Amino acid sequence: MNLTYASGAILQTIALGISYGFNIIDRTGLPSGTVYPALRRLESEGLIESRWDHKGAEKSGGPPRKHYRLTTSGRDRLRLLRDRYRLLEKMAK
Repeated sequence: MNLTYASGAILQTIALGISYGFNIIDRTGLPSGTVYPALRRLESEGLIESRWDHKGAEKSGGPPRKHYRLTTSGRDRLRLLRDRYRLLEKMAK
């Protein structure tokens, strides 16, 4: 998989504990038309995993939210991307 800066920014954001799609959009500044397809692609490549949060939906009265987390492969790939795209390090600050 050819990972771009956008993919790296998404992985970095998830690594920071921001796991919900809309919050990932807010943190990265990327449009939803970039983030959601990238999340699907990253998941199909085994770099992230997702789970549905039904309990939070019950509490808020809203729909379930999908949350993402890095896999071991995702953490490894993020280390490589941090070397390639030095700006990713600044996102952590």
